[in-house]
Amino acid sequence: MKILGIGVDIVENKRIQKSIKNPLFKKRIYSSKELKQSNAANNKVAYFSKRFAAKEAFSKALGTGFRINLNFKDIEVVNDKKGRPYYVKNKKITKIVQKNFKIKNFKCFLSISDEKNYSTAFAIIQTS
Repeated sequence: MKILGIGVDIVENKRIQKSIKNPLFKKRIYSSKELKQSNAANNKVAYFSKRFAAKEAFSKALGTGFRINLNFKDIEVVNDKKGRPYYVKNKKITKIVQKNFKIKNFKCFLSISDEKNYSTAFAIIQTS
């Protein structure tokens, strides 16, 4: 297995707190599944901040940022039954990663965390 890309991002929670008051922001950035899962979150600001950072970290791991027809909503972060966050490998993400790194199979790893003022995310893309 070979690491293809790593990305990290940190976001100030106040910035996201202001932004999520706008329904258009949430609709543009977060998938319907992410919005649905947010209903169960006790701390909505931390929930949305960590996912915003995770999307930025993934785009950096790709090495492209939000170009090549990649949008925030294309990168989906959900939690498994134990609460572990992970990236959803949809068709568009799979196609972009395969084309960008010229590989067929890959895995994505994600770690997210937050404190009072900041949320952070660390992403790894590797061959499988």
